[in-house]
Amino acid sequence: MEEEKLKRRHQELSEKINYHNYRYYVLDEPEISDAEYDQLMRALIALEEKYPQLVTSQSPTQRVGGQPVAGFTTVTHQLPMLSLANAFGEEELRSFDQRVKKVLNQVDYVVELKIDGLAISLTYQDGEFTRGATRGDGVTGEDVSSNLRTIRSLPLALLKGDGQVPSVAEVRGEVYLLRKELERINEARTANGEAPFANTRNAAAGSIRQLDPRITAKRKLDIFLYALGYLVGIQFSTHEEELEFLQARGFKVNPHYRVCGTIQEVIDYCLEWEVKRDTLPYDIDGIVVKVNSLAGQALLGATSKSPRWAIAYKFPPQQVTTKVKDIIIGIGRTGAVTPVAILEPVFLAGSLVQRATLHNEEELQRKDIRIGDTVLIQKAGEIIPEVVKVVEKDRTGREKTFIFPEYCPECNSKIVRLAGETVARCTGGVSCPAQVREHLIHFASRGAMNIEGLGPALINQLLDKGLVHNVADLYYLTYEDLISLERMGDKSVRNLLQALEKSKKNSLDKLVFALGIRFVGAQTAKALVEHFSSLDSLMEASSEEFTALPEVGPRITESLVSFFQQTQNREVIQRLKDAGVNIQGEKQEKKTGNLAGKNFVLTGTLANYTRQEAAKLIEELGGRIVSSVSKKTDYVLVGEDPGSKYQKAQELGIPILEEKDFQNLLEDNK
Repeated sequence: MEEEKLKRRHQELSEKINYHNYRYYVLDEPEISDAEYDQLMRALIALEEKYPQLVTSQSPTQRVGGQPVAGFTTVTHQLPMLSLANAFGEEELRSFDQRVKKVLNQVDYVVELKIDGLAISLTYQDGEFTRGATRGDGVTGEDVSSNLRTIRSLPLALLKGDGQVPSVAEVRGEVYLLRKELERINEARTANGEAPFANTRNAAAGSIRQLDPRITAKRKLDIFLYALGYLVGIQFSTHEEELEFLQARGFKVNPHYRVCGTIQEVIDYCLEWEVKRDTLPYDIDGIVVKVNSLAGQALLGATSKSPRWAIAYKFPPQQVTTKVKDIIIGIGRTGAVTPVAILEPVFLAGSLVQRATLHNEEELQRKDIRIGDTVLIQKAGEIIPEVVKVVEKDRTGREKTFIFPEYCPECNSKIVRLAGETVARCTGGVSCPAQVREHLIHFASRGAMNIEGLGPALINQLLDKGLVHNVADLYYLTYEDLISLERMGDKSVRNLLQALEKSKKNSLDKLVFALGIRFVGAQTAKALVEHFSSLDSLMEASSEEFTALPEVGPRITESLVSFFQQTQNREVIQRLKDAGVNIQGEKQEKKTGNLAGKNFVLTGTLANYTRQEAAKLIEELGGRIVSSVSKKTDYVLVGEDPGSKYQKAQELGIPILEEKDFQNLLEDNK
C-alpha cells in the first residue's frame, strides 16, 4: 500500500511539472513563479533520491543525464521521411495546384512556415517518448534520443486531457535555434578559440549530433512539430486536425499556419511572409504548402523522393552589397583552382558572410571583379555565397585587377587548364598540401568513410605535425600520436581510434568513393562495386570493361584507368589493405529474370507507380536502373512531365515506354 502511495505521489509531481513545462516552454504562458516550479522539482528529486526505484526514463529529472556515447545507432523510420519538391515562384505554385486538381475536384491547403533547422522524428508509445531520430537519408537516420530529451519544449509524456492518446505515434518536426541564442553560442566559441557556427541551422544540426548530451543541453534548442507519420489507435480526416491534436497533446506547433481555400490565398500568404520573415526570432527559408485532406493526400500519393500533395515555396535569394577586400586562390582535392573573394563581413540570409566564390578565371574576367570593388552578393539555398555583379557606379579608380597565378600558391606546381574545361588545375597532385588536406576531409566525411570525430581542424593538426601524408596514414595513427594534439583528451583519442577501426568494415563502395577518383561519385562507386567483386579486380580492369558498364562513359573510364595506373595511388591502396580496410564487395546474386541485362531509365511522374515501385519491379525481373540516357540504354520509361532524358532518348532512337507499355511488358515477363 505504501508503494502505491509513493507511485501516485511521483506521478502527481511528474504530471504537474510536465504541465508547467508546457505552459512555460510551449505556450509561453507560465502559471506559477520560477520559485514554485523549483520547489516542485526539488520535491521530485528528493523523492527519487530516497526511492530510486521510482525513477523512469520519462521522469522530468531525466532530461539531461548519462555519459557521452561513442557514436549513434541507426534507426529505420516506420514511414519514409520524404523530401519536398520546390517551387521558386508564383507560376510554379499554380502549376502545383493544377496537378493536384487533376486528381481532386475540391481542395484546400494548409500553409506553414518552413523552419530552417534539422528535421527529426519522435516516437511515442502509449503516450511516452521512447525514441528520437534524425531524418538521415529519409529511410534511416541516427538515434539522438538523449539529445532530444534536453529540449524543454519536447514532451516526455503526452498531455492526456479528455482526448485519446494513440498507442504508437511517430511525430515529425524541426529542431531550431533562436538567432539570439546563436549569437550567445558564437561569442563563447570565439572566446575559446573555436570557429563560430555559420548560421542557426548548422548550430542546431551540430548540437543535435553532439556525443555528449550535456553539451546539447547548454545550447537551448527548441522544436516545432508539424506532422504525424506512423500512427496506431487514432485517425484524422485533415492535416489541420493533426495540428490541433499535436497542440492539445502538449507539442509546440508553429502558430502561424493557415488554411487557404484557393491557390491565390496560398500565394498571398507566401508573399506576405517573404516580407515579414525578418520579424521572427528564428530563421525560415520558405513556406510549406500541403493538401489539407488526408484522403486527398492518399489519392495523390508520392514519387520515390517527394509527396505529390505538398510543395515547398522557397524564398528568392537574399542579396546585399559589400566590398571585396582581397581575392585569393583555393585548391580543391582534385587540384581545381577556385578564386575566392574575401569580403568585408556582412549578414546575409541569417549568417555572417566573409567569403564568396568567384567560380573560375573566365567568370572572374567576365564579371570584371577587382580588389576594392563594391559587389552585390547572394546566397540561394545551400550554395556558397556568390558575387552577382559589380556595382560599377561605386568605383573610385583605385581598384586592382587580380592576376590569375601561373603556379599553385600551396606547392608552386604549374597551374594548367585542359582543353574543353573551364576549371584550371594544380598539377602538384599528392605533393600539394592543399589537395592532400581536401582529400583527407573528403575521405573522412559522412558520405565516404564516415570517420566520426575526424574534422578539418584535427586534419590540419595531423598535417602540421607531419603525422599523416595520405589517407592510408590515418589507419596507422597511435594513441601516443593523438594524445599530444590540442583538444585531444583521453576519451577523444579513444573515440577516434574506435571510429577508425569501425570504418575499416565499411562496404567497398564507400571506400571507392572515398578514394576521391575524379568523376566517381557515390552512385558510380556503387555501380562499379556491383560489377567488380573486389578492389583488386577493379584496379586491374581494362578500359573496355569499364565502358561496358551503363554508368561509365569515356570520361570516367579515362579517370579510373589513370588513377589506378599511378604508383602512389597503388601504394596507398596497398597500405589500406595492410591496415585491414575492407576491399571486398558483397556477393551479388545473379539476376535471372526475363529483363536480365536490360538497362532502364525512368523519367517523369507515373500515375500508378512511384519511381521506387517501378524500379523494384524492373529489378525483380533482372533489369537494371541507370541514371542517364546513353546508347547502352535499352528502354526509357516516361511518365507525366518527362525531362530532358526523354528528349535525349528520342534523339538516340532509344525505345520509349509509356505506362501502359510498361504494364504490358511486365505482364509479358511474368
